[in-house]
Amino acid sequence: MLCIDSLCWLCQRPLAIAQQGICSICLSLLPALPNCCHRCGLPTEPLLSSCDECQQKPPVWSQLIAVSDYCYPVKYFITRLKFYGEDKYAPLLSRLLLLSWLDARRNRQMKRPQLLLSVPLHHTRHWKRGFNQTALIARRLAHWINVPYGEDMLIRHRATLPQQSLKAGLRQHNLTNAFTCAGDVRGLHIALVDDIVTTGNTVAEISHLLLHHGAASVQIWCLCRTLKSEGK
Repeated sequence: MLCIDSLCWLCQRPLAIAQQGICSICLSLLPALPNCCHRCGLPTEPLLSSCDECQQKPPVWSQLIAVSDYCYPVKYFITRLKFYGEDKYAPLLSRLLLLSWLDARRNRQMKRPQLLLSVPLHHTRHWKRGFNQTALIARRLAHWINVPYGEDMLIRHRATLPQQSLKAGLRQHNLTNAFTCAGDVRGLHIALVDDIVTTGNTVAEISHLLLHHGAASVQIWCLCRTLKSEGK
């Protein structure tokens, strides 16, 4: 008899590999991203790789990849992992992000990073939640693409308000001097993993920090890129 986790979480068809979570049909039917700027990840004109804003004032990171907009079903999987501790969704989310990176490797020559990092939680939030959801994903990705994962190289030493609770204009101030780099990143091409990028202030703050410490470049790998216009 098939156990429940041997069925696709979306269509309930049997899975050949239970850890994949969703079947190949549902995978192909995930909401597709529109043509997005390779730099900021927001929609741009068809056939263009860079939006007008990034041509004039690009973000500090070099490229951004995402699995989907902040919508069902990826939003649902993140929510169940992040707030309900259902870690069975971590392999699926890791796989989806891996597929997005492989697509970027093929279609826009995205370089393999030399180090993977994840956006850290403050120790009090980590203690309350029991885990860092982005670390669960980044650790798997690092293993799969055979690059080091810097488990403790980024530290969130100041507790901040949840970004989603703040208006866009307050989000940058909320993060000022919130992070510390505790490892040697000099000369390294780094991929920074996050679950959701909205304004981009969190990943921009960390990217600035890494580049200040000598990193050669920073890529952003996220599960969801919120495509509504809320500023960068």
